[in-house]
Amino acid sequence: MPSHTSWITLALRWINEHTGRTLEHNSALLGTSVVGHEHPHLESWEPIATSLFVAIVLVLVGFRVKSRMGKVDEAIVPEDTLTLRTFMEAFLGYFYDLSKSVMDPRRAKKYFPFIAVSACFVFFSNVLALVPGMGVATSHLGITLGSAAVVFIYFNVVGIAEVGPGHYFKHLMGPSPYLAPLIFPIEVISLLVRPVTLAVRLMVNMAVDHLLLATVMGLIAVIVPLPVMLLGCLVIVIQTLVFTLLTTIYIGLATEHEEH
Repeated sequence: MPSHTSWITLALRWINEHTGRTLEHNSALLGTSVVGHEHPHLESWEPIATSLFVAIVLVLVGFRVKSRMGKVDEAIVPEDTLTLRTFMEAFLGYFYDLSKSVMDPRRAKKYFPFIAVSACFVFFSNVLALVPGMGVATSHLGITLGSAAVVFIYFNVVGIAEVGPGHYFKHLMGPSPYLAPLIFPIEVISLLVRPVTLAVRLMVNMAVDHLLLATVMGLIAVIVPLPVMLLGCLVIVIQTLVFTLLTTIYIGLATEHEEH
């Protein structure tokens, strides 16, 4: 594939050509980017289109697994082989146990839907790195920063709702009012750094992994890329685990009551 081109980009170009360049015209109307002040182009839509593709896949997977779980006889008896249902059960079960180890079972059950969606989106987006010619949404800072911003807003909102605004901001001031002038700025900086670390860590690792795999496959497309693909599988799992674990920890810290 040419540089900065994926199947998603080719699809966008096809849509643009068959709609009278409407997509290209609308992109120009958006102005310039905040960082770099660059004019958007068709390739700029690739991360967004890839994210929408992942979201559609997740919805279809959810309906498929739910239909299988809705059949009582099939849901009770475990399947002998690895299927979509057994994979999702093991995948979500692992992160549910992780949530219970970070926070108490009540909060783990209450906030697990958000944690599960985060884990699924990051994992399925990362897996696209192993598909030749596919774009990887999580290798773009705009997508990872947006995902981290959603996590940041969510754990602050649920934290304030769980413990109350007074206790939430009191927690940021430290154990003693005498130390508040020192502790509060440090806690605020730590709070604001969290989405940045989430976004940059995921983006850099996935971008490097995808670039390395694409380079090796561009040189020799048979057998030789297999070790790099195995390394890519390891990176996918680790980055999904790190992003989800940090999200769970942030939610647990934000919703922790004073007595804890």
